[in-house]
Amino acid sequence: MAIKKRARGNSITQENDEKVPRMNGSYEPAELENQLVETAPSSHLAESGKWKESIARVVRSVVSIRFSQVASFDTDESGTGEASAFIVDAKNGYMLTNRHVVCAGPFIGHAILDNHEEVEVYPVYRDPVHDFGFLRFDPKKIRYMNVEQLELRPDLAKVGTEIRVIGNDAAEKLSILAGWISRVDRNVPDYGELTYCDFNTNYIQAAANASGGSSGSPVVERSGNVVALQAGGHMVAATDYFLPLDRPLRALRCLQNKKPITRGTIQTQFLIKPFDECSRLGLDTAIEEQVRGLFPGATSMLVVETVLPEGPSHNKLQEGDILLHLNSKYLIDLIELESILDESIGQDIVLTVQRGNSTVDVTCRVQSTHDIAPDRYVEVCGAKFHNLSYQLARQYALPVKGVFISEPAGSFRLEGPEYCYLLESVAYKPVPDLDTFINVMKTIPDRSRVAVGYRFIHDKHSLVTDIIEVDRHWAKAFRLASRNDETGFWDFQTLGDPLPAKPNIPCTTSIPKLNVENFGPTADINNCFVKITYYMPIHLDGYRKSRKQGTALVLDKNNGIAVTSRCTVPYALGDLTITVADSIQIPAEVLHLHPTQNLTFIKYDPKLLGETPIKAAKLRNHYVSQGDNVNFFGFNSKSRVVATKTSVTDVITMVIPPNPMPRFRAVNFESITIESGLGSQCGSGVLTDDEGQVVALWLTHYGEQTSRGTDVKYHLGLASPVVLSTLRRLQTDVNPHIRILNVEFRAIQLAHARSMGLSAERIQQIETANEKRHQLFMITHVEANTPRILTDGDVILTANGKPVTRVQDIEAEDTEEIEMDILRGGKEMKIKVPTFPTDNCETNRVIICWGATIQAPHRAVRLQSEGLPSNVFVTNRSRGSPADQYDLGIAQFITAINGIPTPDLESFVREVRKVRDNSYVRVSTVTFDKVPVVLTIKMNEHYFPTLDLVRDFKAENGWRAVQYDEGREEDNPSMGLVIEEDVDTNSAAAD
Repeated sequence: MAIKKRARGNSITQENDEKVPRMNGSYEPAELENQLVETAPSSHLAESGKWKESIARVVRSVVSIRFSQVASFDTDESGTGEASAFIVDAKNGYMLTNRHVVCAGPFIGHAILDNHEEVEVYPVYRDPVHDFGFLRFDPKKIRYMNVEQLELRPDLAKVGTEIRVIGNDAAEKLSILAGWISRVDRNVPDYGELTYCDFNTNYIQAAANASGGSSGSPVVERSGNVVALQAGGHMVAATDYFLPLDRPLRALRCLQNKKPITRGTIQTQFLIKPFDECSRLGLDTAIEEQVRGLFPGATSMLVVETVLPEGPSHNKLQEGDILLHLNSKYLIDLIELESILDESIGQDIVLTVQRGNSTVDVTCRVQSTHDIAPDRYVEVCGAKFHNLSYQLARQYALPVKGVFISEPAGSFRLEGPEYCYLLESVAYKPVPDLDTFINVMKTIPDRSRVAVGYRFIHDKHSLVTDIIEVDRHWAKAFRLASRNDETGFWDFQTLGDPLPAKPNIPCTTSIPKLNVENFGPTADINNCFVKITYYMPIHLDGYRKSRKQGTALVLDKNNGIAVTSRCTVPYALGDLTITVADSIQIPAEVLHLHPTQNLTFIKYDPKLLGETPIKAAKLRNHYVSQGDNVNFFGFNSKSRVVATKTSVTDVITMVIPPNPMPRFRAVNFESITIESGLGSQCGSGVLTDDEGQVVALWLTHYGEQTSRGTDVKYHLGLASPVVLSTLRRLQTDVNPHIRILNVEFRAIQLAHARSMGLSAERIQQIETANEKRHQLFMITHVEANTPRILTDGDVILTANGKPVTRVQDIEAEDTEEIEMDILRGGKEMKIKVPTFPTDNCETNRVIICWGATIQAPHRAVRLQSEGLPSNVFVTNRSRGSPADQYDLGIAQFITAINGIPTPDLESFVREVRKVRDNSYVRVSTVTFDKVPVVLTIKMNEHYFPTLDLVRDFKAENGWRAVQYDEGREEDNPSMGLVIEEDVDTNSAAAD
């Protein structure tokens, strides 16, 4: 059965009355009311008038809640949502809503009142078991309406009662849904695994057909009294589920009287079972007769569903036990059971149960439910951890102990399904609880590689051991967050600075031989490969993964230079590791990112490999041709080397389709395809000749997205002269000083050019210059915010006097200007085209503000845009952040802050720093498709401070971090970066 909770939705607020189309015509609201008055019976009119009066009073107390769950905690994932609440204490400022709205973890939110005033709210209580919680607001800040409260009347919830659900249904400002209570003894709905589920209470059932956003709505009877709290509903039926108000009313009285809200438990879940099921479980007929006599109208009893291991009732109660007495008194009601437990904390209670044919008495010590509901978490290595909660333990019948990874990110981005890890050991030291985990992590130096043992919460049988690399340099934060219900915030306590990383020690290993024959000297190519892993703590330049795996080809053994794909190492902000012969792991760094070709050159310290017989690949300085015989060596999806003899099927000028979210893609290059089907199975490798020389690299290119949102991958070869040209520059100069054209072009047939007006004489010259390729190149994109000497649709005929039929005919790397003959508008003309340096072509500054990652538009954006509204570009945002809550979109340009233009990052930071914390800022944006949008975003420096990252080769990791906190600047702040999660479920991808 599909069950849903009511919480989330897009806000669509309708301010004005509209004509309502009916079968018998259209009426204005007033006309419709007049018609009802004329035709309705008097009894109906009286009831309608009473409902109208009650609803008019109730709606003034109902509010719309817009909230963010800042961090994943317990069963709540980080994110934003909308829901409902209602005022239950106008003097002290208490609102009642659902627990899954108030959240077990950090919460920020505000309420929109009936008159559209906004007031900040913060949680003061969330029940550890039942689906209710209280938000507090300051009544003095509501200026334009009288604050009224609703009365809680759980005693009025009866079968047949006519009710109205009044709240923020489907994210509307206000909806009123009608229904009748059909049951008051329903078991709680099951919302699924790894999510919040109520238990140990009955639910009220009705047919009201509420939807997302109605969570926390009051369920009122005709007089306007609240009889229940909207909680959930059926996904495909009109059935809704309401929480009884007995426990919320008691909790409210405790808050009003400033008394602790005690909640007791014996760590046992009970279900309501009808008498026929109880009979099958062994209920004695005499007892059934006695119960029916004591409780006229009763149809069910309480049966033990789950007993948690190591809890107060473990080895005392058993699943299937039928509860008869509690403290020698018959008990068949869950609310009464909860009431007794709440008043008996630290005391023994005696339960009498029927177990099969026997009656058994057991004594259990009641413990506080709040003691097994976590109220703090630890943030370290980019991930978040807390003690396993009663909620999760109950779902999987686990003992309430252990460390749960609530946000498995950063170093603890483990293999397997998300959000289901129970940590058992770190560096072979047991971590049975959060405090032990903290002490263990304090002893581990930065960049250490340690073993972690963990289990999946739904699989008790398998212990998984994995190796992680401790990140205390990007994710410097090691802090404890503790809930503070006085302020509504979570207080942070720093737990210590990282221990310095241990120095790398040189190691020597052997390299296994390839099990291939008939390849001659080519078989030694295995000594030139290394495997690489790249960890990216934040997502830049349109990329959405935090870890990439692939291979690199060693090009210079003495200087430690290798080359890989930009799909594996897309930008220079992260940790790069080289693995040699599956035996030695050493650090490496990004040396050079090629601006147009799918190449990243990396550098490592060759001394760390000792006497390992690593070799440098020999690159042939000759372009491969169609039909050439080659040897293919590739790495398949298992990172195993496969080899075959094959031939080149084609060499074509390739255009990789762009992604909707702009990211790097190779442009203006010739790609190589091969006959063997192994090419499509391997993400990396090389093509060699029979003498062992590399004639091409085999690389993965990311292209467009499918309808399902997955990336299309292209596996293609790139001729070795393209690689060799950059390698020679790097061997003589760290900065290769490559110059490029500011355009992207594609190949067109001469027939196409002829139709565009190219003369027959010019066509003959081109055909003579290259008998194998009758093609030219047409400009398709000009990089935004650069001079448009060339423009879209231009056809390049010659470059420096030479006909251009292949990409290498345009030599731009070493010249500041190229003389070209082009075809434009059917006419040939001569122009001088400048080339552009690439020294600052890559991202060198990143701003993290409102939980959004902001940078200057990278080159992929500039090539896919006709013009840039500004140089402030949103490349990513964190879930649950103000950017997420207030809909700051990815791939938007920020053009102004509070009306002041922000053409670049410097001006953006300057204006943002003027905004006070916890206040709104007006943000002018333009979408990627040039649609202007104005947003308001609320600053929240407590959870989402502004961080400025600047490329600095003298700083640790090559980046310098500055945190702006209320006008102050703090270099290299201890909180570090906001570690971002992958969009997909894969922790790493091999290319």
